[in-house]
Amino acid sequence: MPVRFQSLVALMAFGVAAMVATPSSAQKKYGPGASDTEIRIGNIMPYSGPASSYGVIGKTEEAFFRMINAEGGINGRKIDFISYDDAYSPPKAIEQARKLVESDEVLLIFQSLGTPSNSAIMKYMNAKKVPQLFVASGGTKFGDPKNFPWTMGFQPNYQSEGRIYAKYIRDHFPDSKIAVFWQADDAGKDQFKGLKDGLGDKANMIIADKSYEVSDPSVDSQIVALHDSGADIFFSWAAPKGSAQAIRKVGELGWKPKFFLANTATSVASVLKPAGLQYSKDIISTAYLKDPTDPTWNDDPAVMKWRQFMDKYYPDGDKANANNLYGYVEAEAMVQVLRQCGDDLTRENVMKQAANLKNFHSDLMLPGIMVNTSPDDFFPIEQMQLMRFNGEAWQLFGDVITGEVGHQIGN
Repeated sequence: MPVRFQSLVALMAFGVAAMVATPSSAQKKYGPGASDTEIRIGNIMPYSGPASSYGVIGKTEEAFFRMINAEGGINGRKIDFISYDDAYSPPKAIEQARKLVESDEVLLIFQSLGTPSNSAIMKYMNAKKVPQLFVASGGTKFGDPKNFPWTMGFQPNYQSEGRIYAKYIRDHFPDSKIAVFWQADDAGKDQFKGLKDGLGDKANMIIADKSYEVSDPSVDSQIVALHDSGADIFFSWAAPKGSAQAIRKVGELGWKPKFFLANTATSVASVLKPAGLQYSKDIISTAYLKDPTDPTWNDDPAVMKWRQFMDKYYPDGDKANANNLYGYVEAEAMVQVLRQCGDDLTRENVMKQAANLKNFHSDLMLPGIMVNTSPDDFFPIEQMQLMRFNGEAWQLFGDVITGEVGHQIGN
């Protein structure tokens, strides 16, 4: 009798557990690329071509997801990270996006790099209702939830960055003359617009500008022309290769302007060293992440943890290259969104959770920098701090500044 009673109790307990479990399992929702065991994520990077120095970002992200998988995945699901090369070519980016969405059937495309490539695939991604998440570009157009609800950037937008520089110049060098070297695409136009808008009634301080194509073998003629303008402030808004060439040419000319460099080209390893550290001294830029070359962070627990990650999962990666830290932070944010999704891994819920980040902070971000999004604010980071290169490393100065563009921009 006791044995039969125990069996009955066990049977009743099993029945109750089954009743409890059934609604839970029924709540699981999957879009393409998601299942009980995996989450397929697509990515497009310039592993070749004129912007190939950015390719390390994709390699870091692949390594990060390998680490996550080794630690058990996300809610038990392993990430399958499928990354293709577009050589920084918009037509190739379209081809790769179609392959990822229609052949690989990924849940989303994460961190596709470059303003031209993302501009090329944006309409397609929104027509297909596939998340184009945490775009690797500061293009302001990638924070327009009204017209492109499936596209979201991550890093501070270029117009905010331009306005931050403008505020600093207005406050400290109001009588200067400015020369601008910019990339002949939406990224360059965005940055230039931010600077002009921020200068406001002082925009006539800009006395010269020259653009260049990313594919140009040399930028010497543009730099010589800007030098000859008589400007005492110089802006370089260019991809790493163009920025390195500009820094070197300014140095070789013996020109000593107050030099401002785009945040996306501040890597000591891939820009400043090739340009010549002697020519890079005193350049000013902006930051929102800790710089692995800054001695300030040598004993920082988060930077030490990142270095250990690099040693284990990406030993060939350069720890002096800030792009490798950037890729890590972006992947952290992606994992946060997927964790928030729980068992509802549909494309709709991915975008819903991406638009519901509340004070998310990676320990590799500068203190005070927070990630916040909402359904009508697709600009996750809107704060930066100025920094100056001392010949060996970047040094932060001043306070964390909030950009003034944010979600006021419509497109």
